[in-house]
Amino acid sequence: MNCYFDNASTSFPKPPEVASRISRYLTDEGGTYGRAAYQRVHEATRQVEQCRDALSALLGVADPEKIAFASNATSALNTLLLGISSRPTVIWVSPMEHNAVMRPLWHLHRTLGIRMEVLPAMEDGSIDTDALGKLPAGEDSLFVINHLSNVNGVIQPMSEISRLATSRGWKIILDAAQSLGEIPVEAVNWNIDCVAFTGHKALMGPTGTGGFYCKSPQELTLTHFGGTGSLSDSYEMPAEMPDHFQAGTPNVAGIVGLLSALENRPAACHTPSDVLACMRELSKLPGIKIYGAKQSDQQGELFSFTHQSQPPATISQKLFERHGIETRSGLHCAPLAHRTLGTFPSGTVRIALSPYHTVADLENLIKAIADVATN
Repeated sequence: MNCYFDNASTSFPKPPEVASRISRYLTDEGGTYGRAAYQRVHEATRQVEQCRDALSALLGVADPEKIAFASNATSALNTLLLGISSRPTVIWVSPMEHNAVMRPLWHLHRTLGIRMEVLPAMEDGSIDTDALGKLPAGEDSLFVINHLSNVNGVIQPMSEISRLATSRGWKIILDAAQSLGEIPVEAVNWNIDCVAFTGHKALMGPTGTGGFYCKSPQELTLTHFGGTGSLSDSYEMPAEMPDHFQAGTPNVAGIVGLLSALENRPAACHTPSDVLACMRELSKLPGIKIYGAKQSDQQGELFSFTHQSQPPATISQKLFERHGIETRSGLHCAPLAHRTLGTFPSGTVRIALSPYHTVADLENLIKAIADVATN
């Protein structure tokens, strides 16, 4: 029985090939990324570029060199947000943003006076595209959008959002930390300026991996400098991508593990309908309130719940102690999202699935929550 329901924090288990691939690199292959005259480096570099190609294809990007690796989505978002060279008049955020976005933006607000505004939204945090279409078109605006909420799993309608933004000349940074690997992310078709992602959640790779796509890298100011193995006779960072953003030795062990995860993604053992059915059954339990998307086609593989009298931390602890069910309670580093949902400051208990969960696992989860909710 799979009792791990904290996949929005990090996916587990990983495909078995991931660990064996990392082990082979560490024990047999070695070599770092870059330029050298021996085979170990050539092979390591080949695999890093193969991973970049795979990520590029997943994002629908024709030019893999516009994909830069980072240690996680937070690092990628810091590079993108703090590197904004043309300061926008206002930065609009979705009401479901993670602190990986809000803290860098708060820094920009506090130090540079950049104005932040929250986009109009529905009760579940889904952006209200009708209201969005009425925003003034004259302002130099940047949108930062959490594609799939790490609190209630709501998926933002990016096709319509991007259509409205493009027609007004607004730029978009997409936080795909939870979505890439689970649902389509169409960076080019949606005319997204930048996409940040992590490797250890829905992509099912190891921690310490991630990166970003940038449509126009020359528009970003660098925040990180160092050796790249290219143009080493100059103190200037190379202008060419991806070296422009990749100072220092990359996490080759993690990247080859991520490549293995991309190549060996398991088939899902449940359907979206199974997730919705689980949410419906849980909503019938006494004292339980479910937080998810109002529209079923906007529901991701995670949702949250609260109990009318027991704090989220108590429910989460009981689930583990009595049934071995592993969940995450609290604010999930997303206080803005919880304010939007009305669950601040105590938060919720979050249930986040992976492809490995079966219908039997979901039935076991329902029974466990029923027990702790009534006893």
